[in-house]
Amino acid sequence: MIRNVVFDVGNVLVKLHYQSFVGYLVKSGVDMSDLQSWLKSVDLEGHERGDVPGEALLDRIAAMAARPMDPAELRTQWLSMFERWDEMFALASGLMADYRVYLLSNIGDMHWAHLDSLYGLDTLVHGACASFRVGAIKPHPDIYRKAESMFDLDPAATVFLDDLLPNVTAARECGWHAIHHTNAGVARSQLRALGVRLPAPFT
Repeated sequence: MIRNVVFDVGNVLVKLHYQSFVGYLVKSGVDMSDLQSWLKSVDLEGHERGDVPGEALLDRIAAMAARPMDPAELRTQWLSMFERWDEMFALASGLMADYRVYLLSNIGDMHWAHLDSLYGLDTLVHGACASFRVGAIKPHPDIYRKAESMFDLDPAATVFLDDLLPNVTAARECGWHAIHHTNAGVARSQLRALGVRLPAPFT
């Protein structure tokens, strides 16, 4: 029986539109021809583990540009890639009457502070495990175990929604139920299949 429902943040609770940020960097003369290599070069994983603060990350990005970048504009562009997914917010908050609901996200300090200021992530549900705070990122099993410890989760009674298949697979390998989130309708359907009682108006 499911007692805990855990949501990722990016592309689950909020839609992630990074294309505009990439375009901004290209116009500034940053080589974005290989996005995965670029992410490694700025050490995004280190940032999301909390090893590289947000301001330091933006300094690294600015240093790659062929032309000087306005720090305020760079920061604005970095923070402006999210859109609230109203349907998923309603689902998460509605489930709280019958389930323990948590957040588990790979995220850095600056994005977290921004989204918390907009949507109150730290108090939105029953608890939040942000990667930069716990020093571990998905899909490494450490972050799932840290969430279990933080929230007293029984893996067999926990379902996790994430948009990235490796993170879903890792959760299952830790004994959790997991849903590969692609859209709100599929998420609701798969939650129902696990016996989760959906709140109105989703019943």
